[in-house]
Amino acid sequence: MARIIAVADSYDAMTSNRSYRNYLPQEKVRSELKKNSGTQFDPGITEYMIRIIDEDKDYRLHE
Repeated sequence: MARIIAVADSYDAMTSNRSYRNYLPQEKVRSELKKNSGTQFDPGITEYMIRIIDEDKDYRLHE
């Protein structure tokens, strides 16, 4: 469960507006998850999250 939460929490952090920056574009979020797969994030869970991102053509998941 912790591995799922790690990916979900990072996704939420990158796709939410912050006081110091606006949300990141979906392609940047996808790239960051892929880059950190196998080190910071579980590769299987990351791959599943990337599939969800790829299906979200209208970027409805952010905020």
